[in-house]
Amino acid sequence: MTRLPDVSIPRLLLVGLTLTVVAAVVGYGSVSSAAFGAYNSGWDGTSALRSTAAGTGAQVTVAQETDAYDRAAPRRTVAFVVAPTSTYDSRAILRLREFVRRGGVLVVAADDNESVNYLLQGLGARARLDGRPLRDARVNFRTPAMPVVSTGPNQSLVSGVDGVTLNYGTAVRPRGATVVLNTSEYAYLDTNRNGTIDEGERLAARPVATVERIGAGRVVAVSDASVFINAMLDRPGNRQFVRELVDGRSRVLVDSSHAARLPPVRAALWAVRDSPLVQFGLGAAVVGLLGVVSRRSGALDALRRRWDGDPGVERSAVDREQLVAYLERQHPEWERERIERVVSAMRDDE
Repeated sequence: MTRLPDVSIPRLLLVGLTLTVVAAVVGYGSVSSAAFGAYNSGWDGTSALRSTAAGTGAQVTVAQETDAYDRAAPRRTVAFVVAPTSTYDSRAILRLREFVRRGGVLVVAADDNESVNYLLQGLGARARLDGRPLRDARVNFRTPAMPVVSTGPNQSLVSGVDGVTLNYGTAVRPRGATVVLNTSEYAYLDTNRNGTIDEGERLAARPVATVERIGAGRVVAVSDASVFINAMLDRPGNRQFVRELVDGRSRVLVDSSHAARLPPVRAALWAVRDSPLVQFGLGAAVVGLLGVVSRRSGALDALRRRWDGDPGVERSAVDREQLVAYLERQHPEWERERIERVVSAMRDDE
């Protein structure tokens, strides 16, 4: 019968505590609390955007840098730029524009109208975001600040969507782009932001999403990034809106290059995956660590064999001090601390 290792209760508790701490650190480092974060599972994150897209059967990738567009297969990919927190520079915009011109679909959803309008201009799109708060006094979800919008006339891009709910969004000025989603005729732009309709603020149907062709691809401009947050995807029509945008594409690219940075563990995994140099360094470190452990184990085994073969020692009667004295004779160059560690290891394995 195989003899089970004799493991002390304190050691088991230490191992359990260590595993718990490691699991907590990894778990905390794998998620994000940043608004619109791709790995934020809170109400204001977009983790549900990833899972909804994956539910269509598409392969979902979260991109930390815009060079991911260079590796994408444009005709099979739809990319989401949701609430960028910084402005894309000319080099990044060129990458996105080339992705679209080669057949990609790019969905740009606003939170900061200025940076999004700059991106749309750089892409060669005509649509622009208005920036003024959009309200609908009659067709809304609980408050005029959350209009419920419907598909535009003859719009096949999202033909399966019955309605989409906005959350403190704005309007899109199409300027020749095709309207995808429209408010009711009871909507207005709250120019002075006082929450009520005043003189000069007229009721009318307002576009909130457009599509236009650029090269072989398309750019979809959505006036409210909140459509894609976790809390809003539970509203009727919002999740289906995502499915319709992904429909027909086998790959989804969630662009986090100009949004909240990836959590540290996710960023580390991304670095390892995409860098052969990092992979080599990590592999070398693991091999080196295994070598050190193996050498230490081999040296300890050799010491045990010498100890067992010494005719001057009665193992049955040995105590800790005798073992210390034996090691001091065998290795006078060792420090007392090292001898104590070796004695502990040898006695634990008896």
